[in-house]
Amino acid sequence: MTEPAKPTGHPEPPVPVATASGYRASRTLPLRVELARQLKRRRTLVMGAILGALPFVLAIAFAIGGEPGGGEGGNRINLMDTATASGANFAAVNLFVSAGFLLVVPVALFCGDTVASEASWASLRYLLAAPVPRARLLWSKLVVGLGLSLAAMVLLPVVALLVGTAAYGWGPLEIPTGGALDAGTAAQRLVVIVGYVFVSQLVTAGLAFWLSTKTDAPLGAVGGAVGLTIVGNVLDAVTALGDWRGFLPAHWQFAWADAIQPTPEYSGMIQGTAVSVTYAVVLFALAFRGFAHKDVVS
Repeated sequence: MTEPAKPTGHPEPPVPVATASGYRASRTLPLRVELARQLKRRRTLVMGAILGALPFVLAIAFAIGGEPGGGEGGNRINLMDTATASGANFAAVNLFVSAGFLLVVPVALFCGDTVASEASWASLRYLLAAPVPRARLLWSKLVVGLGLSLAAMVLLPVVALLVGTAAYGWGPLEIPTGGALDAGTAAQRLVVIVGYVFVSQLVTAGLAFWLSTKTDAPLGAVGGAVGLTIVGNVLDAVTALGDWRGFLPAHWQFAWADAIQPTPEYSGMIQGTAVSVTYAVVLFALAFRGFAHKDVVS
């Protein structure tokens, strides 16, 4: 009769977990697959159509209503008064009227309607069972969401530049306070402006993405991000807060206007970038940390 093996005092080595042949976590949910999925969605097409149509709407409004400016503002001159001076001016005006709210919506939509939409479709747990690691899933969705947000911000000024050039001609960007920027310099400044507007919206992206990992309702994540952004704008209008408004991302959202000057001033944009990136990093970290321990049942 065989004697039982005596314990040696050493722990048994862990049994390796079997994985499918050729499986690599880094290859799950490729960016091109996630991008193709999001591009085919109706909300992406509708948002693209709205942003692409805005320059045409403004051009028609100027054609019907006459030259901008000369209203009840007295002698006050602003960027809107030079909207029809050239294609570059028209593009700058489109960014001016959109940066405060309209461009917030696609950022909140593309970053908020990500994880929450999968949960609402009851497909999130199947993605994780594929298996797609949680960090990989969030990373793919975040990169695609930010990419679509950037594309939305590029689409608007590009279409506006084309429409404005066709309607008002290609020429220098006239500065409301006097002077002008040649077409080449104006194009460079517009690139800087678009980049800054995108960075300033990272707070909205981070908030929407974090909410998307906390709720199964996409509308809640998107609406929550837009609503809190509006609250930030309201608080920034409260002058009694004094210097505390400098900690609000909304306080710096139009700092890009300093780039439309003969000698650009970047100090406001640098401060706005620092505030926005700080909030965004914290919110993205909260999203990844919370989702790593979340009990996914949908």
